[in-house]
Amino acid sequence: MNVFDIAGRAMSAQLVRLNATASNMANAGNVTGSAGEAYRAIKPVFTSVTDSPGVSTVKVSQVVTTDAQPTKRHDPNHPLADANGDVWEAAVDSNAEMIDMIETARMYQNNVQVLNTAKSLMLETIRIGK
Repeated sequence: MNVFDIAGRAMSAQLVRLNATASNMANAGNVTGSAGEAYRAIKPVFTSVTDSPGVSTVKVSQVVTTDAQPTKRHDPNHPLADANGDVWEAAVDSNAEMIDMIETARMYQNNVQVLNTAKSLMLETIRIGK
């Protein structure tokens, strides 16, 4: 692996993380008529990929559903309410998702900076060699 492989794989992993966060944010506040049908947040699971000592990157091994439980709310006038007049809100913490989104964007941006720095160093090396 070289610096471009390492940063590229890290960016791909962060893109999966951002897609999961976007999915969670899109479903935040959704309601359903039963706890089993309610949306639960998803999270990617990262694993390290080591090519040789000192050379490592990351990949997404799987995307899992969190154990968070949907919130039961009494709303007998809601069209999806069950016989007791209850609805269940999606198990998504919007604040935590926003923090995750900001962190993901920063990690992605850091890897873009790594690529730009590597490119600049290579171009400078070529320029010196002329």
